[in-house]
Amino acid sequence: MKVAKQRTSLETFNRLVFGTIVVVYLVILAGGIVRSTGSGMGCPDWPKCFGTWIPPTTEAQLPADYRESFAEVRVQKNQRLAGYLETLGFNDLAKEIQSENIAAPEEAFNKFKTWTEYINRLLGAFLGLLILAITAFSLNLRKIKPAVLYGSLSALVLVLFQGWVGSVVVSTNLLPGLVTFHMALAALLIGVLIYLFHISSTEISPGAIEKSKLISSLLVVSMLLFFIQIAAGSQVRESIDLVALQLGRDQWIANLGNSFYFHRSFSLVLLALVGLLVVLLRRVKQLDLKYWSDWFFILVLAEVILGVIMSYFGVPPWAQPFHLLISMLVLGLQFYLYLKIKRLSVV
Repeated sequence: MKVAKQRTSLETFNRLVFGTIVVVYLVILAGGIVRSTGSGMGCPDWPKCFGTWIPPTTEAQLPADYRESFAEVRVQKNQRLAGYLETLGFNDLAKEIQSENIAAPEEAFNKFKTWTEYINRLLGAFLGLLILAITAFSLNLRKIKPAVLYGSLSALVLVLFQGWVGSVVVSTNLLPGLVTFHMALAALLIGVLIYLFHISSTEISPGAIEKSKLISSLLVVSMLLFFIQIAAGSQVRESIDLVALQLGRDQWIANLGNSFYFHRSFSLVLLALVGLLVVLLRRVKQLDLKYWSDWFFILVLAEVILGVIMSYFGVPPWAQPFHLLISMLVLGLQFYLYLKIKRLSVV
């Protein structure tokens, strides 16, 4: 009876974690939409939006000097942050945060951008509540699987830190590099949640597989290379922000420089590695690994197609968020495959 109750608790926790992973990817998609539509500064403050929990729908609802007043609040916050960074020895970053560009006046109110950013924040808040629920639930499982509690606490710390970094991203007017760091934290959070999903699974291991050491090693290499590729893509996106101020969309790609060419060429290396991994995974007898390897190939192929579309069709806004979403899905799927293979004994 006790064993059955423990199994039920683990299954409930497992479903809760899976639902949270889905919400994380929705937040990533929403963040990509915010980025592609230029809505990152749709709310000039954080955690509120224009000083209220429910943002305005018209500029008439705002005071006449709202642009100057919110800019002043942001400058004061940046000065405090720069002071902390100088104390820690990050003098160059402190100077960059205090630059004139970051302290520039707020953009004029745009209803679409404001509510796009606000919906993104609502999803982020919902994610925070889900991770709080996971942490509370894990307290009941600490005697069965202590790793569940430690993983849940790690996820909670990460999402709180992610929220604070999000506030800094807003106050620094989308400071280049900080947006990439914000994305890296999201990838780390996905990894922790996938780990929790894996260790709380009550499925029976299907047995040993051949070449598990080779496959797991290749997956580690692939994950590292994919993370580099995602970071490079984020740098390309930051370059687009710069050229978009001066050039039309049809000229963006031609003026991105070496970061874009590295990102594009590096995808060929990843494609070759993925092809090798899929061949090896397809040879495994376990049906679930074949299933996930098929999805691995489909997602990577979709990612390449989206990259081609962005390269040759002027970076259409709809393609950018899905390009980011799929890359993070591929990264998460690789980690899940790695955990599943490590769970099996080596032949």
